[in-house]
Amino acid sequence: MAAVGENERMARVLVVDDEPIVRDVVARYLERDGHTILQASDGETARELLERERPALVVLDVMLPGLDGLTLMRWIRSRFDLPVIMLTARGEESDRIIGLELGADDYVTKPFSPRELAARVRTVLRRSPAVERASERLEFGTLAIDAANREVTCEGNSLRLTSKEFDLLWFLASHPNRVFSREQLMGRVWGYAAAVDTGTLTVHVRRLREKVEADPSRPRHLETVWGAGYRWRP
Repeated sequence: MAAVGENERMARVLVVDDEPIVRDVVARYLERDGHTILQASDGETARELLERERPALVVLDVMLPGLDGLTLMRWIRSRFDLPVIMLTARGEESDRIIGLELGADDYVTKPFSPRELAARVRTVLRRSPAVERASERLEFGTLAIDAANREVTCEGNSLRLTSKEFDLLWFLASHPNRVFSREQLMGRVWGYAAAVDTGTLTVHVRRLREKVEADPSRPRHLETVWGAGYRWRP
């Protein structure tokens, strides 16, 4: 059984997939980490469990009977602020991109390694290194980032960020003017090795710019350093 470190936490995880074998395998691996597993075979059941049980994380398959995974993802983001890892068929890049744009924190392609999925769940649930200094508040003109409350405001108006969008923003903003490669950001914010597809990062950067930049097409703060990575300009 894998040991859960002190910086990781046991949680209630909802696994949504119409294949019983997939649900059972995922549940078995996540239970090894001490998590309590809820299972749903369709979107409607998942919505009922989300309303009633309030899990800490959702593992969500895109291809579901009835209410599909992308529609359910849209519904989740309209009501809850919790991390979601999506399962997509290999080669269905459009589903992955749409899922990330809707606010998914990560995705895993089928067929997948249950051990890898369990590791990603641990990473998402673990408090990100980007927000360890939780008492701090950063301000850049009218933009304020409050790590203690995980809240971002612009001109006094609260901005709605997903968990990973906040982690990425805080990490870059708390290291101003430093250039981080895509691989470094994936490692520091997502906790994954450099070999992981960095398309996840690209989508999160674009979504962040749409939320915190006055003109996302000409960002003043979240800059791309061509050939090197990204940096935050205060």
